[in-house]
Amino acid sequence: MTRTSSGLSRRHALLTGGATLAASATPPGSAAAQQPPAASGGFERGYPSGDTSRRLRDEADVQRAVIAYRFWYPTVSVEGIFNGNREIGLQDNQAIGIASTGPRQVGFTLNSDTPYGSAALDLTDGPMVIELPPGGFIGLVDDHHQGWVQDLGLPGPDEGKGGKHLVLPPGYSGQPPAGYHLGHSSSLKTLFAVRSLPVGGDARAALEALRRIRVYPLASAGNPKPLDFVDTSERRMDSTCLRWEDNIQFWEVLHRVLDAEPLVGKFVPMYGLLAELGIEKGKPFAPDARMKAILEQAARAGRDQMLVAAFDSNRPDRVNWPDRKWEWVGLVPGSAQFETPAGIDLEARDRWFAQAIVTSPAMFRRTAGAGSLYWQATRDSAGAFLDGGKSYRLAVPQPVPGKLFWSVTVYDTATRSQVQTDQDKAALRSLFELKDAAGSGSVDLHFGPAAPAGQEGRWIRTAPGRGWFAYFRIYGPEQAAFDRSWKPGDFERSG
Repeated sequence: MTRTSSGLSRRHALLTGGATLAASATPPGSAAAQQPPAASGGFERGYPSGDTSRRLRDEADVQRAVIAYRFWYPTVSVEGIFNGNREIGLQDNQAIGIASTGPRQVGFTLNSDTPYGSAALDLTDGPMVIELPPGGFIGLVDDHHQGWVQDLGLPGPDEGKGGKHLVLPPGYSGQPPAGYHLGHSSSLKTLFAVRSLPVGGDARAALEALRRIRVYPLASAGNPKPLDFVDTSERRMDSTCLRWEDNIQFWEVLHRVLDAEPLVGKFVPMYGLLAELGIEKGKPFAPDARMKAILEQAARAGRDQMLVAAFDSNRPDRVNWPDRKWEWVGLVPGSAQFETPAGIDLEARDRWFAQAIVTSPAMFRRTAGAGSLYWQATRDSAGAFLDGGKSYRLAVPQPVPGKLFWSVTVYDTATRSQVQTDQDKAALRSLFELKDAAGSGSVDLHFGPAAPAGQEGRWIRTAPGRGWFAYFRIYGPEQAAFDRSWKPGDFERSG
């Protein structure tokens, strides 16, 4: 029996059992059965009394707002990516930012393993073409709600052999030209994101390979003028919604996005929820003092609930090895939108979007050789949360079961982005810092405020007073990564 159906069965038993007890205790037609219910919770003779209505209206609006916050968080989060690009001059449909990212780029669990490219594509004037050359590219297009549109490159239909991809706007009724891999977006603004694999550890060549990608409107395919490339590797930027996520700005940004985008049919109930809170397409958003206080309370509560799902979940299926603290980041294998036979797994959705960005079926596969896999650690071997003021050792048995490469990246818990210290480094990678570690035995990695003597090259500095968590990534994972015949150590306190 599934977790969901088991819970429903227990609730059904409690409800039916309660009904049976009530029926046996109060026979139908008895004097007691004909008496009005006693006043309870501020009700008298079935009517709300005193300030009950006001209190319960407030409670209902807070509950609605928390549900709405968690559902629409991915929409506001992807707008944070667009906003980060625009702030440094990368306008929609004009430029693609490329970068060998590091801690200076604030973005939810971005990593330093592969150079990135990203752009906001606006489909208002029609479809956009993405021409991918042959090579080690892993790309995708997501809509404005972080709904999956299409995969590109190695996980896509071109399988890394190169090809033309066409991103179609919502309601597109034209006949697409032949020879394109098609993606249908539910929104006008879409996110194009791509990584370039640093074959042989050559990060510069991987970054430059991104410049061979061509993106342009289908309308100009006869004489295309592709989007420009801008290298932002050395620029500070914030591609998150951190500045909005716990205050009224979250709702202001959400209203602005939804006002500019077409309605998505499957989201109709959630639009209705927002309407109860004063957020409707085509109408101004002007909350009074009461509603503003409720929305800000809900933003804080919703954000905190999502962080519990991300960092302190009690889901049994999060665990891969019963004797390790490492957990799966994605809890629904192979699903881009967290679908299960019982419906959408909302906690898995919360867990992912609280700490990460973009979705694709390829990101959550648990099959040998497929893309990459992600494990996370928030606790040390004794079960305590990882602390930036303490020192730890991590033993990684060799060889790690990956055809391509592997890495361990350290993230600040508050920003869900790479830790920022004067070391300006957050990852230890098999193609770079650990290129001499392959072989048998085990390699020790170190984390903490100070490096152990002689281990500076295998150490990441952490910041006292701040929490952190780690991702273990394997690219091109092999069977031993899934059948538990290989497993990393836990973070052990070393000082």
